[in-house]
Amino acid sequence: MSEGEVVVLNFWPSMFGARVIMALEEKGVKFEYKEEDVFGQKTDLLLQSNPVHKKIPVLIHNGKPVCESNIIVEYIDEVWKDDKTPSLLPSDPYHKAQSRFWTDFIDKKTFFI
Repeated sequence: MSEGEVVVLNFWPSMFGARVIMALEEKGVKFEYKEEDVFGQKTDLLLQSNPVHKKIPVLIHNGKPVCESNIIVEYIDEVWKDDKTPSLLPSDPYHKAQSRFWTDFIDKKTFFI
């Protein structure tokens, strides 16, 4: 298992950040949570970790940032792959595509921070 140092930059009401936290908890990964003020002064850590969009959530794994909640969830599923925890995405390509469709639908049809 590749645990190492795991940090999540997030803003508590964000459904996108909640998605990342649920994935980590499902996989049993211990992480440090760092709250970001998305409406005020963004921290240097956030700006350095996500210089393109400058937004949360960001997963920092062993000093390397991963951005965008869907990409982070897929990263978590690939890095913490073992027999003790379930896969977060189906293994069947069709069912995986369906899962990605509904995730994309929710992201585009609902708005939460």
